[in-house]
Amino acid sequence: MRHPLVFAISCAATSALVAARESSGAPTLGELALRKILGDSREIFGVYDSKDGEGEGEGEHPYANWMRDIPDSTPLAHLNIPGVHDAATWNYSQATQDMLAPAVTRCDGGSSRPAPAQVYRTQRRGAAAALDAGVRFFDLRFAADPLGQGLAFWHGGALLSAVADVDDVLFGFYAWLEGHPSESVLLSFQYEGGTREGAEFDEEVKGRLNRALGEESGGARRFVRRGDGDKGRLGTLGESRGKIVLLKRFDMEDEDGEGLPGLHLSPAKWPDNNPDGFELVYNATSGERVFIEDYYEPTIGSGSSNSSVAENVRAKMEAVKAHLEKAAAATGVAKDSLFITFASGEHNDNNPPVFPQTMALGNGTEVTPDGGVNHQLATLLRKMRGSRLGVVVMDFFDEPADLVGLILGS
Repeated sequence: MRHPLVFAISCAATSALVAARESSGAPTLGELALRKILGDSREIFGVYDSKDGEGEGEGEHPYANWMRDIPDSTPLAHLNIPGVHDAATWNYSQATQDMLAPAVTRCDGGSSRPAPAQVYRTQRRGAAAALDAGVRFFDLRFAADPLGQGLAFWHGGALLSAVADVDDVLFGFYAWLEGHPSESVLLSFQYEGGTREGAEFDEEVKGRLNRALGEESGGARRFVRRGDGDKGRLGTLGESRGKIVLLKRFDMEDEDGEGLPGLHLSPAKWPDNNPDGFELVYNATSGERVFIEDYYEPTIGSGSSNSSVAENVRAKMEAVKAHLEKAAAATGVAKDSLFITFASGEHNDNNPPVFPQTMALGNGTEVTPDGGVNHQLATLLRKMRGSRLGVVVMDFFDEPADLVGLILGS
């Protein structure tokens, strides 16, 4: 758990980092603390250089500040927002899995080795690069680390890093927002079940989450949107600039009383692998709701496990297309509601397996002449240019190269 004093020192250091680098003197204590935290976060967050907004050394991207010219009064629900699914997996490889395997034990107490690494990896660029590229929605999965001493990032039974914890990565987002005060970021935090033997969303995990995102964290107090009457409300861009809007995919407290800020997207209200999409009311008082498509593993025919890549891509794209068209045509209450469309998917238990990368990008042969979901999504977005889409969540968001821009309407 990051000590509050370190947060305070590092928060002060972030705004002064450029000046400190340009000075001829030795680094300040605050700058050293900031470097340490951002260094620890790299395996999940990636590399962020606040001097020039670089993510992973790529330089300033044209979409790094795309919210800057949008009026403050614009509801967040009216924006087209690029998103990434399982954002913490970008650096996960077979070498990572082999190195971390001794630390992880399955929930049933069996072999510590999870499925092959390509089952879990859904990105190839870190959050820092994604932010600079224009991504503003991040799907992150957390649970206790194998020693029960902190909160780590997981995808199913795969521990994604033994170094970068939730506190470190949150500070990466804080540092980025400090340098991009016109922007707002939606962070979807999901408790990941099934990580290791005996793992539970217990009081210890809840306490650590509260300390990371609650009032006692100086970083969260400054950068996570909160305030009187703010709980369970999406609000406008102006209210959220320079802030994180938290989407809570866990059940932790009386959501009508005190607790963490943000929108409560209860797992109990989130049906598994629904092909038709669903509606989730997150504020019973105001009736605010979100419309979601999360058909992550297509069922082909009667549930065949011998379907082709093209069949899986087609089934996933049908769900994506229907939901985006629903967002574009929304009227009444739905018009002012948040829409989240997951363009991500897999069919890992198919024969042959359709890994996330194959679903997103195709398999590079004549079997998928139109590419994967991402390429077909790009074609659809060109036809829908100018439409309201909501949040569009992708695997391997950087291919094709214009995908983020197409979501933004460029």
